[in-house]
Amino acid sequence: MKKRWASLIATGAALVLASGCGNTSAGQESGFDTGGEMILATTTSTYDTGLLDELIPVFEEETGVNVKIIAVGSGQALAMGEEGEADALLAHAPEAEEELEADGKVINRHRVMHNDFIVAGPDIDPAGISGLPVEEAFAELANQNGLFFSRGDDSGTHKKELDIWSFAGTESVFDNYKETGQGMGDTLRIASEREGYTLTDRGTYLFQKENLDNLAVLNEGDESLENIYHVMQVSPDLSEKINEEAAEAFVDFFLSEETQSFIKTFGEEEWGQPLFFIN
Repeated sequence: MKKRWASLIATGAALVLASGCGNTSAGQESGFDTGGEMILATTTSTYDTGLLDELIPVFEEETGVNVKIIAVGSGQALAMGEEGEADALLAHAPEAEEELEADGKVINRHRVMHNDFIVAGPDIDPAGISGLPVEEAFAELANQNGLFFSRGDDSGTHKKELDIWSFAGTESVFDNYKETGQGMGDTLRIASEREGYTLTDRGTYLFQKENLDNLAVLNEGDESLENIYHVMQVSPDLSEKINEEAAEAFVDFFLSEETQSFIKTFGEEEWGQPLFFIN
């Protein structure tokens, strides 16, 4: 995979050097001299899947920008943006993002990829929820006091989970409902070790699957489980420290044809299917 991406670096570099001859993104037009430092606050799933490990070095090489990644839940990432403590954001909490956009706290927001949420649980499925519509599955878990691990961290996944409990007509207040306060990778490992259920994005599940003994996909495919990611800049009006040029270049980089082509196939070789789908 890295060999393939290395060839894309060369292609991208060639495009930058030839920027006066064709239609390149703004980030590429800035060439290698954007420079400086940038803070990217991102949801943990893009970090835990290894996607950013592949993309960020390419962006840094193309622009000369040194990127500091802070992987937290989407809620925390958006809060950092709201306080002017990050330059760019990558999140999957569309409703909360729209509120910040309406308030002018984030700008240049674009949908860049998606996958879906799934319910993972023990192979033996003691609550018998396999194959049920996700809202019925959640209702059964609550009725049977099933062992459920929530991230409990105001992340995009946590927000989606709370929506599902609400739509299921129940509440997440039963004895075996546990909050980990951890990212998706750690929450999956805890659920696997203790043979519990959890809601996860598919990409992180596939990336961690080899380490998740006895944890299977039990519920998937509902339209409500679509998981949409957006990239955006933090408004430079919020802080004099914001590197507006680098943040704009990062958004353009994520939208570029080269990056989107890479995301389209990321994970296919290792897991038999891509971890994310482009839009």
